[in-house]
Amino acid sequence: MSTPPDPQLYRDPWAKREAWRKHPVFSRRAMFARAFPGFGVAVVAFTTYVIAENMLTKGKESSH
Repeated sequence: MSTPPDPQLYRDPWAKREAWRKHPVFSRRAMFARAFPGFGVAVVAFTTYVIAENMLTKGKESSH
């Protein structure tokens, strides 16, 4: 019976240097979230403002 080949023989020498590409910090979702750090808060604040303004000015006539 022959012995299996040495795993070191076929090991990728660049694997450690390429491992950062698969790290969760550099995933597409994480990069998008970091690109716009306050976007979610801004969307909620703007939506609340628009709804409140529409409710408060519903019966009033526009001055335009």
